Amino acid sequence: MSFTKDYLQKILPAFGSRPAHPVLRFNPSVESARAEPETIKVEVFDYNIKTIEHHEYNSVYACEKFKNNDRITWINIDGLRKSDVEVICKGYDVHPLLVEDILSVGQRAKMDELDNILFCLMNMLYYNAASDSIETEQVSIVLGKDFVLSFQEEANRDVFNPVREKLKINTSKLRIAGADYLCYSLIDIIVDNYYTVLELLGEHIETLEEEIIRRGDTRSLALINGLRKEMIILKRNVGPVREVINGFLRSDSDLLNERTTKYFKDVYDHIVQANDLVETYRDMMMSMQDLYLNKVNLRLNEVMKVMAIVTCLMAPATVIGGIFGMNFESIPYLHNKYGFFAAVALMLFIPVVMIYAFKKRGWFKR
Repeated sequence: MSFTKDYLQKILPAFGSRPAHPVLRFNPSVESARAEPETIKVEVFDYNIKTIEHHEYNSVYACEKFKNNDRITWINIDGLRKSDVEVICKGYDVHPLLVEDILSVGQRAKMDELDNILFCLMNMLYYNAASDSIETEQVSIVLGKDFVLSFQEEANRDVFNPVREKLKINTSKLRIAGADYLCYSLIDIIVDNYYTVLELLGEHIETLEEEIIRRGDTRSLALINGLRKEMIILKRNVGPVREVINGFLRSDSDLLNERTTKYFKDVYDHIVQANDLVETYRDMMMSMQDLYLNKVNLRLNEVMKVMAIVTCLMAPATVIGGIFGMNFESIPYLHNKYGFFAAVALMLFIPVVMIYAFKKRGWFKR
């Protein structure tokens, strides 16, 4: 079994394919284990209309002082360690069920409301141009009274830099509005980044389509199958976000200002369009597979056509050679000194006439 696995791993890259994404083998009934990082990064933005403080820590214990300080506080934690998540969630009265969702692996995008806390879990998407694959990072956002907690798996990348830059501007909407608007901004930037990934994936699909039309070999089929796997990942991560945004729109929580609802409606429109794009790309992938199969069939038909023509052209020579090769004593021109040349001439003349007839019928047209 191990030999077969190793062999497949060696030959798959040669055709441009790769094993299925691990998310396809995720089993939610089995408790998942995440490798805990050695260090974490805690970033805090504590602000109001007039002032803002930006701090970075390597421990969650330093965040307790920002609770109930009459300011809006955003605490972003990069790296999930069970003990640290439990400590900060306990300090901000986050329900243990939500803690379990934060620490989960491969969780479906969702939105919950427990004990005057709004919680949403989504995936940030990145496009890896080197491997032509979509990479995901789970992010959990907790909205409470005057605070937002965000939990990320990795510390080396996220999509929140535009939000950080806007917070530093005194006149920005983020500084004036409440924590609900900050929560909206984080969700909005995640959804907007989906379009960046979709655009890059769309360019790759167009390039692959041109390659199939121009060449269409076995490598193209492997690339099609690889892109189909990525479309499954994309569909699984983008589709449920529509329900997440819808949950905020239906919520009657006091944490959400009525003026903020129109912004969530805008995000809802964006995620609906993103879902439509995903469906369009899936249809394109199916069309590309049909295009590849049609090209293969066309190539096979061309080969069969050439073989049929060659067979037809050789048939007269075979028949004439067979007739004059029969073992009879009396055959016309058998002992004639010009018999051989006459037979060869006839073998060449008939195929020339056949080629002319085939051409008149348009059999050589592509």
